[in-house]
Amino acid sequence: MSTSGNRQAAAATKPYDPALRELAPIRINLLPHRELKRERKKKDFVVLASLVAIAGAVTAYAGGVAINQQISSQSDRNAFIKVQTAKLDNQIADIAGLREEIAALKARQEAVENLQSDRTVPVHLFDELVRLAPEGLYLRQLKQEDRKILLTGLAQTNERVADLLKRLAESSPWLYKPELTEIKEIALSGGPGQKEGRTIFEFSLNVLIKPPVANAIDVPAPRAVSQTQAAEPTKVGSAQ
Repeated sequence: MSTSGNRQAAAATKPYDPALRELAPIRINLLPHRELKRERKKKDFVVLASLVAIAGAVTAYAGGVAINQQISSQSDRNAFIKVQTAKLDNQIADIAGLREEIAALKARQEAVENLQSDRTVPVHLFDELVRLAPEGLYLRQLKQEDRKILLTGLAQTNERVADLLKRLAESSPWLYKPELTEIKEIALSGGPGQKEGRTIFEFSLNVLIKPPVANAIDVPAPRAVSQTQAAEPTKVGSAQ
């Protein structure tokens, strides 16, 4: 301290010289500034890293909260959908039951209608056969299977059988689609005083009964048929 004070006192006593000012020594900072800058950068990096970590944590927390909310909301929607699906399943089951009941009622109704319509079928059937059978044709047997009728009989000629088939196909509101299944010629022995016997034709055919809907349109009023006619073979014309 004394040396520096002496120097300052000596400098103060010396006269001021501009040339000496120009030759004044240059001051050099010999402190470790590079280490100071490095330390400052490290501190800045630590602070920045801490801020980034804090921001990442906050973001992750906020994202987790948002995802949890979405999961909770989706779980609520799924539960609602399950409840509504269960209700719809119950309604579908009820509808299926109602459809089955409706189908059963329709089947019963159709069965009743068929029974009511079938009650008059024999009457119309005999009436149609009497009306459509040509002269010279004799019906021996009539058999019904569901809506199919089997007819067997005798005819004087083939033309009689063909005429019957044509009438059944074109002129009957109750019968349709006649089909000849068999026809054969039968020779009859001659009577007393006759040299040669006669020839007749035995035939069998099938014909279908029209559905009730078709029969309900423009059907003529049936004629009364007695119980004897229904039990005995129907005879039409003569087989002379």
